[in-house]
This record gives sequence, structure tokens and C-alpha cells, in this order.
Amino acid sequence: MIPPKKKTGPVRSNDSSKMDEGGKADMPRHRLIYEQLLSEIQSGVYKPGERLPSEAVLCERFQASRITVAKAFQSLQREHLVSRRPGSGTYVEKPTQQDSLQFGLLIPDLGTTDIFEPICQGIMRSPDAKFHSLTWGNSLGHGGDRAKAAEQLCQQYIAQKVAGVFFAPTEFSDTRDEDNHRIALRLEQAGIPVVLLDRCFEPYPKRSNFDLVGIDNHRVGFMLTEHLIESGAQRIAFAMRKNSAPTVAARFAGYREALYTMREGCAGILLSGEFEDPKHVQKLMDREKPDAIVCATDLTAARLMQTLIALGIRVPADVKMVGVDDVSFAKYLPTPLTTMRQNCAEIGAAAMSVMLDRLAHPGRAVRDVLVCTELVIRASSMDVTAS
Repeated sequence: MIPPKKKTGPVRSNDSSKMDEGGKADMPRHRLIYEQLLSEIQSGVYKPGERLPSEAVLCERFQASRITVAKAFQSLQREHLVSRRPGSGTYVEKPTQQDSLQFGLLIPDLGTTDIFEPICQGIMRSPDAKFHSLTWGNSLGHGGDRAKAAEQLCQQYIAQKVAGVFFAPTEFSDTRDEDNHRIALRLEQAGIPVVLLDRCFEPYPKRSNFDLVGIDNHRVGFMLTEHLIESGAQRIAFAMRKNSAPTVAARFAGYREALYTMREGCAGILLSGEFEDPKHVQKLMDREKPDAIVCATDLTAARLMQTLIALGIRVPADVKMVGVDDVSFAKYLPTPLTTMRQNCAEIGAAAMSVMLDRLAHPGRAVRDVLVCTELVIRASSMDVTAS
């Protein structure tokens, strides 16, 4: 049963029409009901031609209003998964005949970056994916081992002649550029369509030959910096790990643009290195003296926050912090983290739609499909009274 609604904050997370269940952060209630019914239809709990429970029964089951349940039914109807029969009820439609395609998921960093599992789930749960199969693969290991495993998986997909590959280029390794280019070239030479997830592997201003689904990272960097400026921060730094993906460079560019336009040409402060090393972090703080930090990701923010606390630097009393992603642990950090939320499930669903569109229109120009983000304000960036 879906739990009661939680109040979590306005563009902060206190929209009472949303709630949090099993990692589906603040998904609209009717969408949660839709996803549960969709899962039950796909798994055979309700078979083609079978009648679904009435709205009244579902209202009781999900503790939801009739209007909310009706919205879930309408979503299923729009996707031709169910049909209404006046005076009789709602029935599961029999699937139309359609070619089943096999796609590959090539995500070297799966398991090391929290956003990719929900993106993959979004791909699999997309209504567009219901006739098709997805082959999972992850590249376990570190550094060269992960790169080697990713190349082996790439060759496997080529041998299987998959219809397309969803590829999330790796980051952080010193050889990431060569590794990503090698995989991309092999898939391109094999004539396999590729949809990039979250990031391109080419540094700006270069652009790959593949469609990409992600977020507007430049805008994300700008908005987070703008939020800190409006909260009263005077000396704002940007923290990032070495060899980060081009998405982080775009966030840094947005950060600098916000400073330039709102602080009359301020160039900004870049913090990098090992944020789990207290000596290194103390040296950075003594030298730069920031009173606020835009972190490239929530994971970077978490590592840096733990070190700052160990050094006796208070968040947010001494230093305000923000991150990007709104991963599952962000609100459970010692000081709950203000962050820019990515809708990972929507990224996954959009990726499947883009892939099928690419197969139907192979000559169409490559494109970036950008999913909207939401600023979630928590304690890490709020004003507090120093004790």
C-alpha cells in the first residue's frame, strides 16, 4: 500500500501533492498508482482481457481520492494498456503485434554512481519498452579493469546485434577519454544506434554523433550559485573531483556565469583534490576562506561535509553547501543537503523514446533532450543563528 503523503519542502520539498516511496522521491501520487498498476499488468497479475478492480476498491487500497485513481487510469488508457467499457469496468488490453527489439545497457560506472540505477529502471519501466527486452551489463572492478569489462560488454552487444545501446560514458579514470572514444567508435562502426545517458564523452565545445538525454548542467550550476548568493553568501567556491565528466565542467561554467553576472565579474574559486583528506581540506579552507560551496555532485558534497565536520567547521553556520542529483542519502547527511534534483526515471523513459525515434528516423539530426530539474532546499544552505 502506498504510504501517507509526506510534507517535504516548496521548491524545497513541501508540495503536499507529492510523496516519497522507496526512492521515488516526491513522485505525484497518481503516478505512483499508475506505476504499481503498470507493474502488475506487465507481470501478469492482471492478464489481457481481465477486468481491473473498480475505482472504489483502488481508492481503498491506495488510500487515495477517486480523482487521483482516475488520473492513473487515464494514463494507462493513453498508452492503450487498458480500455473502459461503460457499465462494465476497466479491462486490460490485449497487446498489439509488434516487433520485439533487444537493447543493451552499457554503464561502466553502474554501482558507483547513484543516479544510474534509477535511470535504468526508468528505461525498463517506460511504456515504450513494454514490447522490448533490455540486456543489463555492468563493468565491475576499478580503473583499467572496469574499462576492459566495458569493452568486452561492447563487443558482446555487437556480436548479439542488439538494436541499440544506452551508453553512459565513464568518468574519473585517467584514461576515460580514450576508453569512451574506443567504445563509441566500435558501436558506430557496427552501425548500432547509441543514446547517451546523462553525459557526452566529448569536452565542450565538441559534440559526439549520438543523441543524449540528461539535464541542463549549465543552468543547474547557475541556479545553485544564484541560490547561495540570494541566501547571503559572499565568497562562494566550486568543489569538484579530478577527471570528472563534461557535465561537471558545464556546472562549473554555470557557476562562473552566475558570479560574473550577479557579482560584477567575480571569477570564482575552484576547489579540487581529495575531499576525504583532512589536511588537504584544511589547507583549501585556510587559503580560500569560502563561506559557501557549490559541490559538483551530492557524493562530493557528502565527502566534503564529513571532513569539514571532523575539522570543526560547521555546516551551514560556517559554510553553506549545495549539491547536484538529490540521491537517496542527501537528506540523511549530518546536515540535510540542499541539492538540484534530477528526475532519473524521466531521463530513462525519455531515453527509450529517443532510441525508438532514432530507429524510426536514422537520418534525423542528433539532439540533446533535457529533462527539467528542481531545486530542493534543505538545512545545508539555510541561515542559522551562530551559537
